[in-house]
Amino acid sequence: MPRQDFKHVDTWVFDLDNTLYPPHFRLFDQIEKRMVDYVMGKLGVSRDEADRLRKTYWALHGTTLAGLMAEYSIEPDPFLDHVHDIDFTVLEPDAALAGHIRDLPGRKIVYTNGSAPYAEQVLQARGLEGLFDAVYGIEHANYRPKPEAAAFDAVFAKDNLSPATAAMFEDDPRNLAVPHAIGMRTVHVAPEPHAADHIHHHTVDLTDFLSRLK
Repeated sequence: MPRQDFKHVDTWVFDLDNTLYPPHFRLFDQIEKRMVDYVMGKLGVSRDEADRLRKTYWALHGTTLAGLMAEYSIEPDPFLDHVHDIDFTVLEPDAALAGHIRDLPGRKIVYTNGSAPYAEQVLQARGLEGLFDAVYGIEHANYRPKPEAAAFDAVFAKDNLSPATAAMFEDDPRNLAVPHAIGMRTVHVAPEPHAADHIHHHTVDLTDFLSRLK
């Protein structure tokens, strides 16, 4: 039981995509398609090349957006508006998850590489609106993405977060390395575990995991 490992935690940081909703909703499939469409239109390349660039920039820069900004100096807000114009009705509310988040002691925040307005729409579709003390998007990190240390520094400074009493829940194992290094408790939320020293816990089901912290 992980309860003892979280007794010191008074700030709970949640990633959004594939963390506060399970991957089987495939919401990010819509976003990836719109990323490809945007890259095709912006750079004048084929769909295959746009998809290759999307994957390459995600791997090298942390996000497709970061790669496009670094390589082509694109403006971030039009990109974010375009890729997040999707159908949120594929998501379902999760009353049990909402209850467990509500019961967590202390401060609860969302920190995503997406935009904050997009995050708010996801939270509403999941029935999680009003549960978080703050919602931070990539715009709050000066458009620098997780896993960059500078991105975490910017957001956590805005929140006055104390890493020694905080926990991070995240589906991408890369994005738990900095939280671990600065002293946070880390939880990997994903269908398959990822063996790494910077991951303290793994769960396939966030709702079940939070239920075991009571």
